[in-house]
Amino acid sequence: MLPQEFLYQLKQANPIDQVMGSYVRLVRAGSLLKCQCPFHSEKTPSCVVYANTQDPHFYCFGCHAGGDVITFLMKIEGLNYIDAVQMLAERAGMQMPQQEFDNGEAKRRTRLLELNRAAARYFFEQLTGNDKRGLVYLKERQLRPEIIRKYGLGYAPDQWSGLADAMRKLGYSDKELIDANLCSVSNKTGKLFDRFRNRVMFPIFDLRGSVIAFGGRTIEKDGEPKYLNSSDTPVFKKGRNLFSMNFAKKTQSKRLILAEGYMDVIAIHQGGFENVVASLGTALTPDQCRLMRQYAEEVVISYDSDAAGQNATLKAVNLLRAAGLRPRILHMHDAKDPDEYIKKFGPGRFRMLLEEADDAVSYELQRCRDGTDPASEDGTITALHKAVSVLADIENELDRNVYLSKTAKEYDISQEVLKEQVEREIKKRRAGQKKHNWQAITSASLLRDPVNPDAASHRREANAEEIILCYLFRNPDALEQIRSEIAPEEFVTDLNRRIYADFAEKLMQGYPFSLSLFNDSFTPDEMGHITGISSKNADIAVSEQSVRDCIAVLKKHSLTEPAPETLSDEDFSARIARLRQQKQSN
Repeated sequence: MLPQEFLYQLKQANPIDQVMGSYVRLVRAGSLLKCQCPFHSEKTPSCVVYANTQDPHFYCFGCHAGGDVITFLMKIEGLNYIDAVQMLAERAGMQMPQQEFDNGEAKRRTRLLELNRAAARYFFEQLTGNDKRGLVYLKERQLRPEIIRKYGLGYAPDQWSGLADAMRKLGYSDKELIDANLCSVSNKTGKLFDRFRNRVMFPIFDLRGSVIAFGGRTIEKDGEPKYLNSSDTPVFKKGRNLFSMNFAKKTQSKRLILAEGYMDVIAIHQGGFENVVASLGTALTPDQCRLMRQYAEEVVISYDSDAAGQNATLKAVNLLRAAGLRPRILHMHDAKDPDEYIKKFGPGRFRMLLEEADDAVSYELQRCRDGTDPASEDGTITALHKAVSVLADIENELDRNVYLSKTAKEYDISQEVLKEQVEREIKKRRAGQKKHNWQAITSASLLRDPVNPDAASHRREANAEEIILCYLFRNPDALEQIRSEIAPEEFVTDLNRRIYADFAEKLMQGYPFSLSLFNDSFTPDEMGHITGISSKNADIAVSEQSVRDCIAVLKKHSLTEPAPETLSDEDFSARIARLRQQKQSN
């Protein structure tokens, strides 16, 4: 375990509100801070940051994520414990203590990031090498030299092992080149070859400016695939990152422009709009939408005007809404994409398009006519049924009435009749939602908690365990007394038992209590459960008598466990497993 003094200094140098504030928008709520949770989609902030407490931490009352600044970094960046500590140490300019822990994964990640940076430099240098076709292509696309440098664009020459040979000379191994997804092994020869060949290269940066992956566009007229993108690696998850987000996040705009590809982003950026991003060779994901929500309130979707682009727009609208963003849709005429539009009409006209972009409701109402014959009665009825569904989605009654009036005029029907249909649809949905909620309530006791699954069949005992733990977190000096009354093996649920045992072991070794005690022994999801024990009971006074009552509940359970011969095979196996674990703990 890392020295507690080091962890204390690390957290002092990395205040949780400052670290979280670089990922999410924090809002003051009395003495606390709140934000929309970056780990699940929500419209109302449910994530609370307790920055001014003795043990600063965060907790989401929606998805139950929680922990200290180390836990936050582990979850938001997908890091393990040591990697997260190292990242915070680098941020604060601190030296990691010399420990005999296995930091092989941390070294591997560092090497891959260094390799990616060296590869980006190699690709950039190839632009002005002997084969200048990549540079010619970029000039033909009218990219200015300063934009090429800003994005670090490069060229992968038409060689089987040009990059591999260059990286080997720098000391990188074949395994590292494969792990970074820069090279592959030939099934025929068993030799290493470059994945990117004869392509213009687009380095992909994370929010800290590290090169984490690449996209490559063929410069051959009929080259396939047109775009080749890095697969997921230890330092890159395509569904969690956005191209050019490292630049877009620096703007003060509450609006982001969502484009379809690398060249569109760069063309829009070159036109003077730095608040532009794109997904990375894949459909838009909820994680990418939540990332955008950390920096913006509105997203203008600027996809291609072809059928595929329009279908992708509809999917993006729903994902952006779920993340709490206001989607708007850009309409381009006489150009298939933003790159072509800006070249033909200039940045000024594109700015006008942005300001005139339709809100998502207007766009969806227009799409209701797609695939129908507007001249026929059947076509009109089909489109109207679709429109009723869109109107019923609008939560605000005033907004709904505005669109309802507009739709009634467009279809030349009675506004009252349309309103009646929409209200009937809303009532139908509410009835369905009530039924769903009731089913959720009545079946809640049967649901398994994925973090502490034993709690589903031992609700009373799990609650008693959490009250005991909450009391100990507030009164660590009471451990000796509590431990004399109940041992860890008497806890019923596995997770709470491990928390109690770990807490007791570390305090008996002289460590002062803080959430950091648990980070190296529990997963980020389990850290959320640990943090929730305190946060969910913050307004509850836990007395010594309450703790004694809870201990009595656990003692009673141990006395009333059914005899082995009465258990089902599943329950009997579960008990044997629990006894084995208790024996190991002892």
